[in-house]
Amino acid sequence: MSRHIRTRYVIVGSCLVVAACLIVSIHPFTGRQLAAQQVSASAGSHARPAHHSGGFTQPEPIDFNDHDGWVQIFDGKTLKGWDGSPDVWHVEDGAIVGESSPQHPSGTTNIIWRGGEPANFELKMEMKLEGSGANGGIQYRSINISPATEKARSRKYAKWDMRGYQADFDYGNHYTGQLYEQGAGRGIIAWRGQMVETDQGKAPRLLATLGTPDELKAFIKPGEWNQYEVIADGNTLIHIINGHVMAILVDNDPTFSQSKGLIGFEIEGGGVVKISQRNVWLKQLP
Repeated sequence: MSRHIRTRYVIVGSCLVVAACLIVSIHPFTGRQLAAQQVSASAGSHARPAHHSGGFTQPEPIDFNDHDGWVQIFDGKTLKGWDGSPDVWHVEDGAIVGESSPQHPSGTTNIIWRGGEPANFELKMEMKLEGSGANGGIQYRSINISPATEKARSRKYAKWDMRGYQADFDYGNHYTGQLYEQGAGRGIIAWRGQMVETDQGKAPRLLATLGTPDELKAFIKPGEWNQYEVIADGNTLIHIINGHVMAILVDNDPTFSQSKGLIGFEIEGGGVVKISQRNVWLKQLP
């Protein structure tokens, strides 16, 4: 399948995913209750058995704890397979934890999974931020870069710098869920609530809105565990938090788009801050 055809196919598929997610997002019932309600409402001349191949039935709600086909890339006990400064990162209560304080500032640094460079995949975990200045995110399809200047290389944690896509996460939830590109020049590409497409030599274009930033912000839990999922399939990148689509990018700009790369977690922010990640699972896609 050509790249162009694959991309358009994924766009259509993504739009369907977004539509389904928006229905669940605005409905006061769970997916399972919604399915039952709609099946009941269709009774009469239009009623069909749920098992009928042409029946109008809702899909089963996703089970975040379903690990069939997934690989656990953090064992919950050690940092085996992960590469980051021990001054910043450690394991605590079954989570990868990064900490920074005025006495021991981390600056912006990462812990990198060295188990491979996934191309098409789903990545899911639980994340929590503590401290009003806490900021971080999930790096994916990224590279481990050497800082360009001697001054930058002199930073204590410069050897773990990364460049590439980031699923953003900040305590104040100004940016949580958006797609930011760390170190590559484009900055924020898809803000929370946006589906955006890029092409070479053109400004990013808004394809659709998924909801307002404030509407989607209501689904994010500050200071608590949040379920965060990233889907990277072809040129389409999707960020999902607590079952709600936050941002989608269809990156057709070959100058910047990355087809595979490293996974990592970032910490940054001032004051006393802490970022935690647990139950980290990866599923490779075709």
